[in-house]
Amino acid sequence: MVRKLTMILAATVAFSATGLSGMTAQAAPSVVASPHGYAPGTIVVKTNERRLYLILGEGQALRYPVGVGKAGKQWAGATRIDGKYRQPAWSPPADVKRDNPNIPDVIPGGSPSNPMGVAAMTLAGGEYAIHGTNRPNSVGGYVSYGCVRMYNQDISDLFNRVEVGTPVIVTSR
Repeated sequence: MVRKLTMILAATVAFSATGLSGMTAQAAPSVVASPHGYAPGTIVVKTNERRLYLILGEGQALRYPVGVGKAGKQWAGATRIDGKYRQPAWSPPADVKRDNPNIPDVIPGGSPSNPMGVAAMTLAGGEYAIHGTNRPNSVGGYVSYGCVRMYNQDISDLFNRVEVGTPVIVTSR
């Protein structure tokens, strides 16, 4: 059963021209051969590879390393991006709060302890998102409660390349 993301946006969300303060240099995702069978503009997350692909067309894709759901928290399916947020505040879902009862009810956007990092794109039909992280060592692992974690510079790059409505496929193959 998928629940709606309990992300709360801070009243003063930063939508400045620069957008993301404190970022490192712009990401340079790898241009690779595209996974077969996906339309251009689709995001494909291959959990077994811990990689996210943005399908470009003509046999090419941009590839980014990601952190994915840990054992018992993984999922697969088709959805779409239903929201895009910079510096989002975050409210932990019930299962995160149950496992970490001392976690605050809301972690403000921009806080070093906010697991959303510099940006998040929520996924339709559930509590999941593709988001940055303030713990870059977690990228590349099975680490989340089902969200897809990216380096902050990579989520910023992807954020600028896709729109609300972009199809997202999560697969273990």
